[in-house]
Amino acid sequence: MHLESIGLNNFKNYESLKINFSKEINCLVGKNGSGKTNLLDAIYYLCITKSAFNPQDNQCALHGQDYFSLRGKISLGERTHTLVCGLQLGKKKLIKLDEKPYKKASEHIGKFPVVLIAPNDTDVIRNGSEDRRRFFDGIISQTSQSYLNDLIQYNHVLKQRNSLLKQFADRDFFDAALLQQYTDQLIEIGQRIYQVRKNFTQAFRPLVQKHYALLSEESEQVDLQYESDFAQDIAALFKQNQKKDLILKRTNVGIHKDEFLFEMEGELIKKFGSQGQQKSYLIALKLAHFDYIFTETEIKPMLLLDDIFDKLDDFRITKLMEMVASDAFGQIFVTDARPERSQKIFEAIGHEVKFFEVKGGKLG
Repeated sequence: MHLESIGLNNFKNYESLKINFSKEINCLVGKNGSGKTNLLDAIYYLCITKSAFNPQDNQCALHGQDYFSLRGKISLGERTHTLVCGLQLGKKKLIKLDEKPYKKASEHIGKFPVVLIAPNDTDVIRNGSEDRRRFFDGIISQTSQSYLNDLIQYNHVLKQRNSLLKQFADRDFFDAALLQQYTDQLIEIGQRIYQVRKNFTQAFRPLVQKHYALLSEESEQVDLQYESDFAQDIAALFKQNQKKDLILKRTNVGIHKDEFLFEMEGELIKKFGSQGQQKSYLIALKLAHFDYIFTETEIKPMLLLDDIFDKLDDFRITKLMEMVASDAFGQIFVTDARPERSQKIFEAIGHEVKFFEVKGGKLG
């Protein structure tokens, strides 16, 4: 799979742009703030139907404009697909594959997998459990449409149950049978999500450990643990927490409370790991992400590397480039503010590299 071309209109700092890519390595060079990361984000948006950096779609429109659109041609197997993503502010987002619009954006997830490594990725290690759930949900959803559908349905029912708990408090009444209906739905859907996450962790853990061992200069052992309320009698746990739910007006047990623990020598890496160890663990997570999708789908995801040469030391860059040279990856997109550095790094690899100079939302 590879992205042949992309067209941008009013996307972030790009008024209009059309660009054709190499099947192998594409390096976007230019000063910071020129729009290199925005171009990576446009590629990500085409594949995932949302920005990697802006939670609100309307934040992706060029300042002063009320719409944006992206159009890409993606080769997959023997077919070339046309993909369009667009948004008119105040209207529903439009996503079309081969000129046919999707009914729901979620139907597109997983068709063209992508892995992004960006500077703010350390948030998944340092921040709370919600960021880690979102990270792993994003990986699993690119390989399982049924999982994504269950996740959407679970969050819908959870919102309804929380709304009911607030109504009980506001109107000073309680209907145990009605609350139980929502609880039963959360348990039924949550059981399926729990089993997928449990199986996923078992498959994903050795991939993380393999890549960490390659990226680290030390011999420390790392691990990935999954904790869930569903590992115990979940129905009994919901009953035990009913009074707490009523007082706090929200659901306090369930899949939405799951935690993924990143460990090193039995301790949390965010508390006891050095910056170098955290970086190695993070890159190991991302490379495991790539491997997992390739194993599950037999498609090599597009790999987007944003400003990675500034964030890694020479040892880790060398290890990563050894993987690039060994054809471990498919199509790669790299951003770098120092073109001479990128040229030197990629010259040693012997692969086709296409350079693009980005200047203020245009190609130089």
